[in-house]
Amino acid sequence: MVGGWRTAARRLLANLGERLRRGRTAMVALLLVSGLSLGAAGPALAADNPELLPDHPTPVIDLARSFTDNQRARLEEHLSQVEVNTGWKLRVLTQYERTPGLAVRDFWNLDERSLLLVADPRGGNLLNFNVGDALFALMPRTYWVELQTRFGNQYYVRDHGEDGAIVDALAAVELCLERGGCQVVPGLPNEQWVLTLATSILGGLIVGFAAYPRQPGRTVEWGWVLLLSPLWVILFGVFGVAPIVTRTNELLPLLRNALGFSGAVLAGYLIAQTILGRGRLSAGDSGEG
Repeated sequence: MVGGWRTAARRLLANLGERLRRGRTAMVALLLVSGLSLGAAGPALAADNPELLPDHPTPVIDLARSFTDNQRARLEEHLSQVEVNTGWKLRVLTQYERTPGLAVRDFWNLDERSLLLVADPRGGNLLNFNVGDALFALMPRTYWVELQTRFGNQYYVRDHGEDGAIVDALAAVELCLERGGCQVVPGLPNEQWVLTLATSILGGLIVGFAAYPRQPGRTVEWGWVLLLSPLWVILFGVFGVAPIVTRTNELLPLLRNALGFSGAVLAGYLIAQTILGRGRLSAGDSGEG
């Protein structure tokens, strides 16, 4: 009886060992297949094709033909002059199906004072940036994300063209270099101003509803206004005013947002008076009945 149990246990252990070996084999095979797939994709992303590089020094390599010959010549002259005057190296690479890849690093001798703008329309955003450490000291990572989303999105490229998106992005960088650095991208796009106006109006409506008196004999419920101040201050001050003053010196957007906020306060107050006033009249009529 004991011998039978031992035999059964040995068979069970042998089966478990065989399954474990098969599992290891399958796992190794899976890892090998994954490794081969990554290895096949890697060279495509990190290609090194120096034959695509020009045979003369230039700050612009336009493989995607985003510029006309005259535009490219003007941009080359401008970027070369920027480097002479400031010491910052701004470089532009446009590509589509062909790319020199890592070969551009040695061609341009990219260092901590270099900015490489890569324009490739195959992704969701046209622009990508290879930023030197010295530039990160002047403009944080959030700046480059905003720069990419503002000028490289499909709508901006559709309205201004690939050449316009590239030139405008470079102009924003040059402006910040002249200022000694930026925390945000200069300039206030119309769609961003509309967003600040919307948040200002929403903040004003909250103030108007909060200010409506809940008790007879009062004109403004300052207690409610102060109670909801964290909400409307964020909407009006943080989202409605701060994006404007940090991006432009123009007073017109601020004036418009202030008028929108004030008008929304009055509108919210009147709407609350109408709605709550009807509710009080209905409650009074019910009490009398």
